[in-house]
Amino acid sequence: MASRDDILAALRKSAPAPLPLPDPPASGIEYPDVVAQFCVAIKEVGGTAVRLPSASLLDAELARLPTFRDARKIASCIPGVGRANVDLGAITDPHQLDDVDFAVLPGELGVAESGAVWVLEARVHPRAVAFLAQHLAVVLAADAIVSNLHQAYQRVTVGEAGFTMWLSGPSKTADIEQALVIGAHGARSLTAFVVG
Repeated sequence: MASRDDILAALRKSAPAPLPLPDPPASGIEYPDVVAQFCVAIKEVGGTAVRLPSASLLDAELARLPTFRDARKIASCIPGVGRANVDLGAITDPHQLDDVDFAVLPGELGVAESGAVWVLEARVHPRAVAFLAQHLAVVLAADAIVSNLHQAYQRVTVGEAGFTMWLSGPSKTADIEQALVIGAHGARSLTAFVVG
């Protein structure tokens, strides 16, 4: 046992002196054009971004999407947007949403750095529609996009709104035979409409 104790004692003697951890950065990266960067980030995570000057153009732009045109069951959490034929207010069991082809969701806040969109359960109810729909569209105001998560967390209140989530692009995984798989366990596509 003496040699083990000698080795451990030698290691303890040669250990460098502890150093204090650096302070975390007070702010993240800043972008001169947060909307343009948000659109780039959405594309990088496998989604599509469409800029619109007005919300009145949403239905026309949705109609241009093949996934929307071909959808049989459409749910919309934004009144008057999309030709919704699924009454989300009548859903009593999330399993009733297992065959939704397309869902339109409102976004509260966007992050240019990552293409993430803050989604609130209070406006996406039942929340299962965000996970079970085959294809998603998220509608977000251009002035609700910030550069980074530091700025985003200054504008949101975590825990106050019930269930919330950051949504960034379609579902994807890269752990299956080292290949990227889109739509592996959720939406197969995501289109972000940036309005304004």
